[in-house]
Amino acid sequence: MASSTFDPPAAKAAGKAAPAAPLAPSEHVSARTWIAIAAGMLGAFMAVLDIQITNSSLKDILGSLSATQEEGSWIATAYLVAEIVVIPMTGLFTRVFGTRNYMIGTTALFLLFSTLCGFAWNLESMIIFRMMQGFTGGALIPMAFTLVMTQLPPSKRATGMAIFGLTATLAPSMGPTLGGYLSELYGWPSIFYLNWVPGLLLIGGIAYGLDKEKFQPSLLSGADWSGIFFMAVGLGSLTIFLEEGNSKDWFDSSFIITFAALAIFGLLGWVVNSALKKQPFVNLALYGQRNFAAATALSMAMGMGLYGSSFLLPLYLGQIPGYSPMQIGEVIMWSGLPQLFIMPFVAKLSSKVDNRILCTFGLLLFGGSCLMNAYMDATTGYDQLLLSQIVRALGQPFVMLTLSNFAMNGIQPRDMPSASSLINMTRNLGGSIGIALLATALTSREHFHSQRIGESVTSFAAATQERLSALTQSFIGQGFDSTTASNMALKAIDGIVRRESFVMAYNDGFFLVAMVLFACIGVLWFSDKVKAPSGGGGGGH
Repeated sequence: MASSTFDPPAAKAAGKAAPAAPLAPSEHVSARTWIAIAAGMLGAFMAVLDIQITNSSLKDILGSLSATQEEGSWIATAYLVAEIVVIPMTGLFTRVFGTRNYMIGTTALFLLFSTLCGFAWNLESMIIFRMMQGFTGGALIPMAFTLVMTQLPPSKRATGMAIFGLTATLAPSMGPTLGGYLSELYGWPSIFYLNWVPGLLLIGGIAYGLDKEKFQPSLLSGADWSGIFFMAVGLGSLTIFLEEGNSKDWFDSSFIITFAALAIFGLLGWVVNSALKKQPFVNLALYGQRNFAAATALSMAMGMGLYGSSFLLPLYLGQIPGYSPMQIGEVIMWSGLPQLFIMPFVAKLSSKVDNRILCTFGLLLFGGSCLMNAYMDATTGYDQLLLSQIVRALGQPFVMLTLSNFAMNGIQPRDMPSASSLINMTRNLGGSIGIALLATALTSREHFHSQRIGESVTSFAAATQERLSALTQSFIGQGFDSTTASNMALKAIDGIVRRESFVMAYNDGFFLVAMVLFACIGVLWFSDKVKAPSGGGGGGH
């Protein structure tokens, strides 16, 4: 059975067939190719899922590794740093090892390190295994994207991108859900062993669906190692700066200042190196294309929205109504599940309607769902959050799918791996920026609201005196002496003030995410009119 497999050394030859829509006889895609695409999507889903999956189980993991909450943040940071560093390198590794070999090899290593995470005996071992897990799993995200662009003819790419969009939006919402269920039922190591199911399916699908390619180790010696060095220092330091900044009080910490300086050094070095090199390992000049630049800005904002909303809501549900990981999962699930039914519909629409209109509609829904969450109170729970979660699920596919179409419109076949790496890298970076911003905003806004409420709730205010008196009487009625009851009443009032100020801070956080998403609508209209190719038409202006 013939497969439309991508051979990196012959990228130009393969590429000439890809964008040329009139070559309709090759529009048929074999079942074998679809199996390879599906396997690639499983990989992307698994890699994105693992960013979030430890969040709901962190308390259990930290307990068994004897680590503090602050130390525990490195479990997520280590994975993110390694993932963001490897994403831009996938183009080079694909050329050296071949798509098939690289995907099978990196997945096998990902499964090995996932298993070792489950066996981690202390915090240090967990951080090292998580870093190796991120380095091997991160490659799977842009590889899935590249498979769609290189294996499918233009008319089928909207379908491929719809599936890829699902992996990017479903996984962040399913991570805490799955993590919560598995931890509660089988203990936290099970969240890492879970990867064996999609991992083995991925290896089988890629081994069957893609042709063998030549191994070209000679490309390693001529690779742009200086560019890779600058990129790794810049992106790695930037991620550490963003992830650890809030817990270490930002620029009050010499640790954070060091990583900020390293990030600037690395990123500037990467840009200069890329401008001077004839063949940089990633083509940063793509940022000079208007459509790609707009898509990148959108991708970053989408990362902020996706990871930001799935950071705020579990935190709120755990802290204010006191939900268990499993209950949190049941709420968040609703921002994921409806997407399965929406995505095919959006894929069809994207070839008929100007994608800027579809993306605007998606951003309005996604931003609107965050605004709905900006008016919560201490009694808000599952029932009140259900509608906003469904609105979010309706909006996300419209943004994710059209974003891919903007990014890839007019990209030359030889630049596909670079474009795929950069767009996925910026989404992950947007997630880190979003979480850092929101964590800082939560802390500062909670202090602000606490002070403002404290101005009204004083011992001189009649309403406060009445409430204190009622609470004191209530505690005396429960058998406490008057001094203890009085202290307990004060503590109770203080608890209410803190709770309310936290709720208001969460509301501010959701409002911030909504404003970022609405602002993106303006950026979006700087790009050209794009439609997904259908039948045999190329996506164009």
